[in-house]
Amino acid sequence: MHPSAMENGKLFFDTYLKPLGQVTVADIGAQNVNGSLKDVCPDNATYIGVDFVQGKGVDIIIDDPYKLPFEDGSLDAIVSSSCFEHSEFFWLLFNEIMRVLKPTGLFYLNAPSNGLFHRYPVDCWRFYPDSGNALANWANRCGYNTLMLESYTSYQSNGLWNDYVAVFLKDREHLPQHQQRILNSFQNYANGFIHGQEGILNQQEFPEDGMKLRIISETIAGRLRLK
Repeated sequence: MHPSAMENGKLFFDTYLKPLGQVTVADIGAQNVNGSLKDVCPDNATYIGVDFVQGKGVDIIIDDPYKLPFEDGSLDAIVSSSCFEHSEFFWLLFNEIMRVLKPTGLFYLNAPSNGLFHRYPVDCWRFYPDSGNALANWANRCGYNTLMLESYTSYQSNGLWNDYVAVFLKDREHLPQHQQRILNSFQNYANGFIHGQEGILNQQEFPEDGMKLRIISETIAGRLRLK
């Protein structure tokens, strides 16, 4: 797991779960490959790792990625990092996540907004700033009452990945129970959304890779001097 994925995961845990009592958390795509979100999960969480294959950090192996082995409304939170890009029908998985969450439950999504083609076993998607609201709208069209609390694209951290991060509440009726936001204190991001606030926070049209390439191109062309 790349450094920014760990950093963003810790921000979610510290902001949303650490203030709560005992909670049960499932990690979709939990195999420990150079790190796991379990490493930064707070002590008040019972952590369940779910994946397709046996490996370190995996407690439950599933055969069908669109049928999670949990009862309706049974989990306090679900996290998924660097997994949705490998899901051919991620919108089906999203609704399955909504099914197994408690009405007060939270879903933390981290998926790449850029990066290398990497097949595990396929690599199908990248996520842009409007992706989170689209997922919430999809779930609501299917009968849920889902709300995206916040989202952002984090800047690169010692690597080449820009993580798209979104936090969802299964049932918007429980919004008063979740008042804190990552973006209230975190600043290393572009194109952020917070529910209840108008507009895009730190809006940037060009992705970070594009801005770097633009600087390099202008430098080569002699139109910009590096200081």
